Amino acid sequence: MGAPFVPTLAYAGSDVIKRRPDDFTIAANPFDPDERIVVAKAINPDVGIFHGLKADRRGNVLLRKGGEELLLIQASRKVIVTVEEIVEKVDPEASGARFIPSLYVTAVVHVPFGAHPTGAAGYYPADDEQLREYLAASTSNETFDAYLDKYVFEPGSHDGYLKHVGLGRIGSVAP
Repeated sequence: MGAPFVPTLAYAGSDVIKRRPDDFTIAANPFDPDERIVVAKAINPDVGIFHGLKADRRGNVLLRKGGEELLLIQASRKVIVTVEEIVEKVDPEASGARFIPSLYVTAVVHVPFGAHPTGAAGYYPADDEQLREYLAASTSNETFDAYLDKYVFEPGSHDGYLKHVGLGRIGSVAP
């Protein structure tokens, strides 16, 4: 988008603004000077990587609705989208999904279970057991490093990760 900042409602009333003054500030709404809004410093990543539901061979993508991916896609210089399924043509009007035209997408990669341990609507639910383990591990650098070793570095690949968490168990959480 090229803007140096974006208004957001996400951090209003939180202590994030105080802890990260270089990234957030409160400013007057330019359309209503009596209203104060949170303004975030824009990010412009070289590459944005997202997981979607479906893509077609032209690079059009369906993402879950309700996420912030669109803003990050527009801010990124290049965009790689991993998807559960590659189809002949995605339906831009599909309910429950947000259509991203190929104009924003640099590459699409077929990665089944790429959202795991979170869920992918219409494909599989969240893996609550794995998410609980992730949350417990995130309480300290030491436990999180051990989690990364176990689930990211030791498996060595996405296929290795899927085998490590047990394809049978993943199949048992699928709808």
